[in-house]
Amino acid sequence: MSAAEGPLVVGVDTSTQSTKVLVVDAATGQVVASGQAPHTVSSGAGRESDPRQWWEALSKALDQCGDAAREAAAVSVGGQQHGLVTLDARGEPVRPALLWNDVRSAPQARRLTEQLGGAKAWAERTGLVPAPSFTVTKWAWLAENEPEALRATKAVRLPHDYLTERLTGEGTTDRGDVSGTGWWASATEAYDDEILAHVGLDPALLPRVVRPGEVAGTVRDSHDLPFSKGTLVAPGTGDNAAAALGLGLRPGTPVLSLGTSGTVYAVSRRRPTDATGTVAGFADAHGDWLPLACTLNCTLAVDRVAALLGIDRDAVEPAGDLTLLPYLDGERTPNLPHASGLLHGLRHDTTAGQFLQAAYDGAVHSLLGALDLVLDEDADRSEPLLLIGGGARGAAWQQTVRRLSGRPVQIPEAQELVALGAAAQAAGLLTGEDPAAVARRWQTARGPVLDAVERDRAALDRIAGVLSDASPLLEREPNTD
Repeated sequence: MSAAEGPLVVGVDTSTQSTKVLVVDAATGQVVASGQAPHTVSSGAGRESDPRQWWEALSKALDQCGDAAREAAAVSVGGQQHGLVTLDARGEPVRPALLWNDVRSAPQARRLTEQLGGAKAWAERTGLVPAPSFTVTKWAWLAENEPEALRATKAVRLPHDYLTERLTGEGTTDRGDVSGTGWWASATEAYDDEILAHVGLDPALLPRVVRPGEVAGTVRDSHDLPFSKGTLVAPGTGDNAAAALGLGLRPGTPVLSLGTSGTVYAVSRRRPTDATGTVAGFADAHGDWLPLACTLNCTLAVDRVAALLGIDRDAVEPAGDLTLLPYLDGERTPNLPHASGLLHGLRHDTTAGQFLQAAYDGAVHSLLGALDLVLDEDADRSEPLLLIGGGARGAAWQQTVRRLSGRPVQIPEAQELVALGAAAQAAGLLTGEDPAAVARRWQTARGPVLDAVERDRAALDRIAGVLSDASPLLEREPNTD
């Protein structure tokens, strides 16, 4: 048995590239065991993944936790948002899941926006303006391109829903993750019958939306994981909402997350409705809202540039007049789904280090451009920016964010914040606490604060100018002839 002070809980992070598991002492927040196993994602025009490998990865990650996982009293799953999981009558995937960074549904996103009242109407209704990341556009793409898969589909789930259902046998989701589909109306906090009818999606195929603090179910008999039958299962949520719980966020505190995607967000008491589509008006996992802006190209794009140059990811030099827009997968913020990377200002004396720094600058510029839109008007602009995600401990990322934001930057010591947030949600089931309060009790946001430096407005203006001048090229759709 473990020497933990309180009951043990399990938090799961099923992300794009891997599944990570933490076993946490609910009393202290101490991580007593952890595990991780990878996923594969298709390359080429689409980004797809077989949901069954998420379950296999969860099993492998739990096995690495040993006896601690078997002692768990509750479990919760945080997962990558927006992915379209289609299941047949036996609960098996009809086809691989269409992931958040699959941008093939850009034409459907445009048509849906036009057909149902325009961007302002969508924002006021759902909190979102259709973009290829969102699930409703992926369903519309599937209807046009794979009608046989549509006919075979008897249940529609998000990635975290899929794992939760395999644990409990019940089809459930939560307000945080479902708010990123485009078929849930944030104004009424219910599925939108008109949108569902328009895209031909029967609401009977969708999961029940579990309320914050409600038990989604209990672990059933038929599974191959080290949980006891009857172990409590929390609602789970999307990855960004889980990370917000993991930080114990209070309204107004800004977060910049550096991962496969980059995000900026903050908890708000106000329901967001941004008609430009820059800010997604997501719900959070405990009754408030989580306005968020996301970029498709962050750490992977910069790492790819470093690999092409054959240098270490921290081997940067001041970029000078070089500008790189690292839109290697298209881009979501700004909304340029067909774009590719663009370089301007290359000279004979340009160094590899300058080239790499320009990639960092281009990635961070996209995120900071949305930060003021994410924050409420009365938010304290001098408050430290919480820097999280895989890139947060990289010196070049830290210095770039400080230089381009002009804000102090805090680096939480806690890692795997999505899994920690899921664990806090599971702990809340046992203690009756708000999961964010659980995380604050665990002091998950504690970490060093890097002082503010003077903001490099010249670099910001240069990047903005190149982006504006290159818009016709970046917006050009690929020639499919």
